[in-house]
Amino acid sequence: EWLKSEIVEPVGVSVTDFAARFGVSRQALSRLLNGNASLSAHMAIRFEKAFGVKADILLRMQTAYELAQARAHEDDIKVRKFAEAA
Repeated sequence: EWLKSEIVEPVGVSVTDFAARFGVSRQALSRLLNGNASLSAHMAIRFEKAFGVKADILLRMQTAYELAQARAHEDDIKVRKFAEAA
């Protein structure tokens, strides 16, 4: 969603035009921008090449977001510690 609000929307180009410039399908880009898909390394490199935003920074942001989402539901993650397995 950050990519959409901070990079794509200010440029004022349609998702279809962006997808064509990036060499990806409109559906793939739309899923990413609407929060229905995670940022891949390949897509991060595309944003880096198009806008100069470093791919590693974008991927760190993606990882931080995913970890925050997981932490919000960590009580639902059931794991038996190895010490208890014996």
